[in-house]
Amino acid sequence: MKSGENVNISNIIAQMISDMLEDGGSTEIQRNELAQKVGCVPSQINYVISSRFTPEHGYIVESQRGGGGYIRITRTNFDVDTFKMHVVNSIGSQIDANTCKAYIRNFYDRDLIDEKTAKLMLSALSGNAYKDIPKTYADTVRASIFKQILLNNL
Repeated sequence: MKSGENVNISNIIAQMISDMLEDGGSTEIQRNELAQKVGCVPSQINYVISSRFTPEHGYIVESQRGGGGYIRITRTNFDVDTFKMHVVNSIGSQIDANTCKAYIRNFYDRDLIDEKTAKLMLSALSGNAYKDIPKTYADTVRASIFKQILLNNL
C-alpha cells in the first residue's frame, strides 16, 4: 500500500467516525469491526483516532479493552469558559506551536473566537515568535503565554 492510499483510508475512517458522531455527539465503535468494514488493519483505526480525535480537536476518547471492548468518542460541547478551562488544564507546562494551532483552530471552528483573534493568537504562539529561544524554553514560555491569553483575554 502506498502512503497516498494510507491518507485516503485515514480520511475514510475519520469521515465514518465523524458521521457516527453526527447523531448525538458520541459514539462507541468496535475497532476490529470498523477495520473489517473499511478493509484495513485495526492499528489504522488507532492511528486515526489518536491523530484526529484528540482533546486539542475537541474530543474525549475512552477505551475498554478485552473481548467486549469498545472505543467511545465524544465531541465536547462546552461553553466558552468551560472550554477555556479544559484547554488550560490540558496544556501542562509545555506546548508546541502545532498543538497551539490545533487548539486555536478548535476555538475558531466553534465560533468562540473571531478570525482576527485567531490570527493574533497564531502569531503570538507561532514557532517564528520563539525561534531565538531554545525549544525546551520556548515551549515552556509558549505554554505560559497561551494560558494567560486564555485566562485574561477571551
